[in-house]
Amino acid sequence: MAADSSFDIVSKVDRQEVDNALNQAAREVRQRFDFKGTDASISWSGDQIAMQASGEERVKAVWDVFQSKLVRRGVDLKSVQASEPKLSGKLWHMTADMQNGISQENAKKISKLIRDEGPKGVKAQIQGDELRVSSKSRDALQQVQKMVKDADYEFAVQFVNYR
Repeated sequence: MAADSSFDIVSKVDRQEVDNALNQAAREVRQRFDFKGTDASISWSGDQIAMQASGEERVKAVWDVFQSKLVRRGVDLKSVQASEPKLSGKLWHMTADMQNGISQENAKKISKLIRDEGPKGVKAQIQGDELRVSSKSRDALQQVQKMVKDADYEFAVQFVNYR
């Protein structure tokens, strides 16, 4: 009898790719003519990304530059949440957080989708901040992957440990 095949559904951000995108965005912000004299900058602040500029539009433009670099490096924008620009002294500030892990309620949503609409014999099991999906049929697992991709959740999902 064949063993069950499985894969994990996770929501993780490759920190190295984010760091590379941040460095590219910082270089572009320093070099672009429209950012001259606006005190625009982008950098790590602990686990958050801090952006600042002298105007609200300029700090949003820094955010746009960073988003374009993330897309170019293959990082899903659903995994990055930015705050609204805030005025502090003379500068406008914005922060962005990386979303890692699937919350319990989101894991339950995916699990319910698989149970209700997925092929027969597919089991979904919540394991911490990820979801393990297993079945005897690899074709059923591929159908589940397509179904989860097409569901278009408000968080990023990746499929790992396919065996």
